[in-house]
Amino acid sequence: MAPKRSPVAPATPVSLKLDGEERARLASLATARKRSSHYLMREAVREYLTREEARQSFRDEAAVAWRDHEATERHATQAELDVWIDSLGTRRPRPAPKWPR
Repeated sequence: MAPKRSPVAPATPVSLKLDGEERARLASLATARKRSSHYLMREAVREYLTREEARQSFRDEAAVAWRDHEATERHATQAELDVWIDSLGTRRPRPAPKWPR
């Protein structure tokens, strides 16, 4: 029995305008890589989306952390964290910084 595949929406065409230099560079790279220009453009979009989604996730997490900090006013300073981190792996590691209440 063949494995089940998740349903994927079919690819749909999209228009992309490139100037002459960009088009020539793309064609040259496609030839060198023995790939089509279409393949390279899809890979570029896929990589861009993956990278930018990760960046947006980081921004979203930072915004949540900031809202939490504003609501609770709990934090540790960089100096406190540095001392704690430097002690990890030693014979007598320090306890993690206490969060002010």
